[in-house]
Order: sequence, then C-alpha cells, then structure tokens
Amino acid sequence: MIKELSIRTSNRVELIDITHMIQNVVSESKIKSGLCIVYVPHTTAAVTINENADPSVQHDITSELNKVIPLNDNYSHLEGNSAAHIKTSLIGSSETIFIEGASLILGTWQGIYFCEFDGPRNRKVIVKLIPG
Repeated sequence: MIKELSIRTSNRVELIDITHMIQNVVSESKIKSGLCIVYVPHTTAAVTINENADPSVQHDITSELNKVIPLNDNYSHLEGNSAAHIKTSLIGSSETIFIEGASLILGTWQGIYFCEFDGPRNRKVIVKLIPG
C-alpha cells in the first residue's frame, strides 16, 4: 500500500513533526505487523527521526545545520538553494519504521520529522506499508 501525504511548510528551514500523520496511515491500513517506509521525493527536503518531547531539539538541529551549511557560501549552483541540497543529502530522503500491533515502533522520545530546507513550499511525503 502506498499513500501520498501533502505538507505545507511555512519557513525556509523547519522541522515538522509528522508522526501522527504516519501513524494515521498505519491505523487506516489495518496492517498489524510489517514495515513503514517514509520517503520524501524532493531534493531540498528530507525526513529524520529524532526527539519529539522537547521542541528545543528541533530548533537546535536547524540552528546547527544553518551554521555548518550557511544559506550563502559562494556556491556554484545558480538557483540559490545549494545549502538546501547539501542539508538534504546529509539528513536523507527516507526512514524505515517497524510496525507491530498496528503501531509504529518508535522509542519513548522519538518522532518522525519532515525537514524543510527550501521553503515555504507545498511538499509531498510518500508512505509505503509492507505487511509481514
């Protein structure tokens, strides 16, 4: 089963907790056990799993990424979004999460984050569920 989700971002760089959206896809599928693959089909956006208990963690992640990979750093790419491409390559375009008991198997403090690096934009997240 494949499901496409839409996300509207508000800032140039931001992390958006999409855990509930992904869990809703799993719940609606009626799959009890298997794998959930979350894929972002963009070259300037990514997905990651990290702490979702303290919102300052998302701020720290984006702040440090912006320090290490600044928006303007004499890049050759003419579109002005090279920093976004680099951040996406470092974070990655997919995550695989186990499903058991019709729930995502995440650690106590873990959440799934859509990572926007070239917003604001309308974006897609593709979720593939594999029963088993």
